[in-house]
Amino acid sequence: HLFEWQPALKNVSSSWNVGIIDGLSGWTSSVDDVPADTIARRFRYDVALVSALKDLEEDIMEGLRERGLDDSTCTSGFTVVVKESCDGMGDVSEKHGSGPAVPEKAVRFSFTIMSISIRAEGEEDAITIFQEQKPNSELSCRPLCLMFVDESDHETLTAILGPVVAERKAMLESR
Repeated sequence: HLFEWQPALKNVSSSWNVGIIDGLSGWTSSVDDVPADTIARRFRYDVALVSALKDLEEDIMEGLRERGLDDSTCTSGFTVVVKESCDGMGDVSEKHGSGPAVPEKAVRFSFTIMSISIRAEGEEDAITIFQEQKPNSELSCRPLCLMFVDESDHETLTAILGPVVAERKAMLESR
């Protein structure tokens, strides 16, 4: 989906049509016990967030209608509250096929859009137009990064999630 950050995100590619990317994003020298191209795959954080918002478009429009607002009311931006989650997926050592050997454990980093609110022109308080009804459901959880790594391997987790944290920080400094 086409979108633009103002100002542009610092230290993040300006290309918006990014698909699944190598989870190590240039950190390959810090992980040497596993072939780097097998260890992680992820989406760029802002691309995944925009995609999730686009998927919620009907719910957002319904929230506006329920409050007697239209989309032109949202002139000063909107606020999206996100819950992040990082959890071990346990043993995944049972493999099918003849791919490269991978570690036996996997970790998933994901996010859930908890709420969306807008500040209507001339209004002091924000108006919530979307609230996730089932925040712990698999249906509302959006995987951002899948890693073949043991959740206790903090060095590898830090190497993989470092760029994700940098993207999140860049988004907080833009709109």
